[in-house]
Amino acid sequence: MNRSFNIILAAQFFSSLADNALLFAAIALLKNMDAPAWQIPVLHQFFVFSFIVLAPFVGALSDAIPKGRVMFISNSIKMIGCAGMLFGLHPLFAYGFVGIGAALYSPAKYGILTECLPAHRLVWANGWMEGLTVAAIILGAIFGGLLIGHRVEEQVVQQLGGLEFNGGIDTAPEFAIIVTFCLYLVAAILNYFIPKLPIEHALTKRTPVFLLLDFWRSFLLLWRDPLGQASLAVTSLFWGAGTSLRFIILTWAAVALKLDLEQSTELTALVAVGLAIGSVIAAKAVPLEYAVKVLPLGIAMGIVVIGMAFVTDLKLAMFLLVLIGSFAGSFLIPMNALLQHRGHQLMGSGHSIAVQNFNENLSILLMLGAYALMIDAGFSINTIVIVFGIFLSVIMGWLSRKHGHDSDQR
Repeated sequence: MNRSFNIILAAQFFSSLADNALLFAAIALLKNMDAPAWQIPVLHQFFVFSFIVLAPFVGALSDAIPKGRVMFISNSIKMIGCAGMLFGLHPLFAYGFVGIGAALYSPAKYGILTECLPAHRLVWANGWMEGLTVAAIILGAIFGGLLIGHRVEEQVVQQLGGLEFNGGIDTAPEFAIIVTFCLYLVAAILNYFIPKLPIEHALTKRTPVFLLLDFWRSFLLLWRDPLGQASLAVTSLFWGAGTSLRFIILTWAAVALKLDLEQSTELTALVAVGLAIGSVIAAKAVPLEYAVKVLPLGIAMGIVVIGMAFVTDLKLAMFLLVLIGSFAGSFLIPMNALLQHRGHQLMGSGHSIAVQNFNENLSILLMLGAYALMIDAGFSINTIVIVFGIFLSVIMGWLSRKHGHDSDQR
């Protein structure tokens, strides 16, 4: 691995670690405020809203200036949102502001891979990128759970309570936010040292109307390409389902396994452990030209999710969560690599990843919205789990039938 790639990976790790720790700190803040239960999934909707609204612009920006600089600006924005949450801005709005930085960051962090590596190394590079991202998710869940737990509040926060800003640090979530701010700072410093790479697909015009039309052309081009359509549909479904599952597990663990928030938060890391296992297997065993052959694994993932509704034993629950993550990683990594490769060929990496982010986060917005509505309507968590698993299996079955025989079009 060259030096540039190492720096990119390190920056991604710390930024993702901060994103995941901050999510659980924000959830804990909402619980401390006695916010309604439906606000917890809505929290992430505020985060992904920026991905949808800014999608026509962030891809063009990512392709127009060095991607390392885009990543530096992005983490700086996240730091501002983090500080806003600490100084009293409502968690929904503060986490939404962090989402602006994340929306800018995503096209750059993936697009830069196509600029510093050849096509035949993209699955391998995605394995590393997703592997470290998954490690950050695992550690973020564990770390975030510890930071918002009673032990930190009893042993650390009491020692810092005398600091005089915003009334002092008197809760574990506030301390967690400070730690998260420092993680974003480390990521920003690493971003600053990413070497400048040649600019691709420089903009000929910079007006909002031109950028909207340019995004729309890229959107249609990718959806009309058979391999682009397959990979875009699968990754969109995965992120919508995966993000919803993360929140579902928090509620399911409390009801089925009688765990508190700290323990439930740490349990979500097991899906990420499985994702890491699946990612490693896919990176080694699935060439880019056979990416569409892994689609049936999504059907199996949905079936295992349904099985969660009938589990009350902690050890069995842990096994199922790792298994779900393993299935997910096995089809996500090849689909991500295929989407990046086709997008880089058709329109430029920044543009294609902006289209990907738009679709993936629209999926997250809709699926979290459906989950919030089911909570508000009084559905039991087991009913939600079953509906969620059936939906996932049916959609992945349809996609497998439609695209399972698509040939390599490199």
